[in-house]
This record gives sequence, C-alpha cells and structure tokens, in this order.
Amino acid sequence: MKNRGGRDFAGEGERYRTMSFIATPPSPTILSPPFNLPSSGGKACCLRLGSAEGYRRVTMRGGSENRKPLQKGRNLSIEAIQAVQSLKRVKKNLQQLDRVHDAKIRRLLKFDMMAVLRELLRQNECSLALKVFEDVRNEHWYKPQVSLYADIITVLASNGLFERVEILHSYLKAEAELAPEIDGFNALLKALVCHNLGELAMESYYLMKEVGCEPDKASFRILIKGLESTGEAVDLRTVKQDAQKLYGESLEFLEEEEETATAISMH
Repeated sequence: MKNRGGRDFAGEGERYRTMSFIATPPSPTILSPPFNLPSSGGKACCLRLGSAEGYRRVTMRGGSENRKPLQKGRNLSIEAIQAVQSLKRVKKNLQQLDRVHDAKIRRLLKFDMMAVLRELLRQNECSLALKVFEDVRNEHWYKPQVSLYADIITVLASNGLFERVEILHSYLKAEAELAPEIDGFNALLKALVCHNLGELAMESYYLMKEVGCEPDKASFRILIKGLESTGEAVDLRTVKQDAQKLYGESLEFLEEEEETATAISMH
C-alpha cells in the first residue's frame, strides 16, 4: 500500500491531511513535538499532518551572516529559487509560513520540489526541509529512496535533531516497496554510527536484509567500526558473525580502507 494523496477536513478552525499506509502504530509526524516512538505491531495507521500553528518551533541559526547563497544555474529554476527565498523569509511567522507553503511549494513540479528540498538541506534549514519532504511523500510520483532518507537524516543528525531522526527513521521502516539500494543504505549506516546511533543503525541493517539488500564489505566495515567505538558488544558479535559467513573468519577487508587511506596520505 502506498502513502499517496490525502483528504482534507475542517475541524475547530484547523485543516488536517491524513496519509494511510501499512506501518507501525500511530507515531508523531516529523514536525510535531517529540513523543515516545511506539513499539512494532504491524497494524495499519494514519499519520496526521497538522497546520503550522501546531508545530513545535525549532530555533535555527539566523542572521544574514550565516545565510548560504542559493545554488543558481541548472540546479535551481527561478520558481525553485523564489520558493526557497519565500519560505526562509517567513519561517519565523508560522501562520504566514502555511500560506507561502501552499502558494509556492504545492504547485511545483517534481524536479523543482526536489531541488527545493535539497537546497533547504544544504542550507541546514531543517524544519523547512522536513515540511517540504512531507509534501514530497504525498505526491503521486513519489517513490521511497533510502538515499534520500540518508541525506535528510545526515543533516538532521549534524544539527543535533536526534528526536526527528528517530521519527524519520520510523517513516523509512514504514515505507512500502523500498528498493535494495546498497549505496543508500551504506550512507544511512554511516550517518547513524557517526552520531552514536547504534540502535538505529542495527534496525537499518535488519531492514536492508528484509528488502533483499545484501550487506557488502563497506556495510560491514561501517557497522563493525562504529559498534566497536560505541561498545555495543551484542550487536557487534551479531554483525561480525554475519560478515564471517560471507567473507571468512579473518575479516581482513576491515583493514582495507585504512590501508588505502594511509597510502593516499603518503602520496
């Protein structure tokens, strides 16, 4: 079942949209205040997307001195540039943000909407990027990609937004028809272990195997090195045993990256 389309209904002055798909029991949206994530139950649920008035405000770095320039040229159309600028201009006024979002984002074509999302991520505009990502997931052309989730999670974790990382990761696990994208999974594993999120890294590892994506040497190298640094003994033993079944007892490939890096630095 795909998380497509939404239906609008009015109630007590607020507009809500719902998306239904097979997932774990109801969980908070990316933009909602933090809640404890539910345990797995394999039941159908709905994710409710509230209007901006209901979102928890996140303080981002402000001021023109920290503002990165837009990437002009073939990466961003005029419409995409205007959308990014408009969103950033009103991001502190949540009521105006809703209006600008409806006027500028939902009418964009696929290429422009994705360009806006990636530009907001590049500028560390996390709350705005997540708001756009909610729309991306609701488009008829949307197909879940682990690489896109990895990009978003990398930026969120780099900005210390670990509660949102957990929520976004729950979205990933609920996605239907995930492609066995080895590079995307490896990028996700790297982002998680680099920020000491070993539990989520292991969940991603098991998800890889569920969708038929066989871990490669890079996958095991990332996980084993990361779990060793965090002292996750039980998970480390599990991953090492899986790696040994595929690549032998010695696990010599674990040193390959370090040797390559040393050789490059010497030159």
